[in-house]
Amino acid sequence: MTIQRIKPGPRMSGAVVHGNTVYLAGQVANTTAGKSVAEQTTEILAIIDALLAEAGSDKSKILMANIWLTDMGTFQEMNAVWDSWVSAGNTPARATVEAKLAAPAFKVEIAVIAAK
Repeated sequence: MTIQRIKPGPRMSGAVVHGNTVYLAGQVANTTAGKSVAEQTTEILAIIDALLAEAGSDKSKILMANIWLTDMGTFQEMNAVWDSWVSAGNTPARATVEAKLAAPAFKVEIAVIAAK
């Protein structure tokens, strides 16, 4: 089976496709880094939409989502954005945990696995 790497870099790829499965790296905000959890989550979900589209998939095919928040006190703020974005009737398995992220400006990181 072939492996397709989307947006490969020296350390990681934005996404990797193997067979009919799409694996996304953890995504963080670019333009909204340092802003609110809601703004960062909105940007991250748009990045996820774009990567899934490039891989031939979409949010209705997400199987698993892992979400990291720097402060679980922002769980509801993140969920408000997530709930308006996630595909109704196609909600994935999901885990959300509190963790330190790579830089203080990042408040949210999201990684997903999807079917093609």
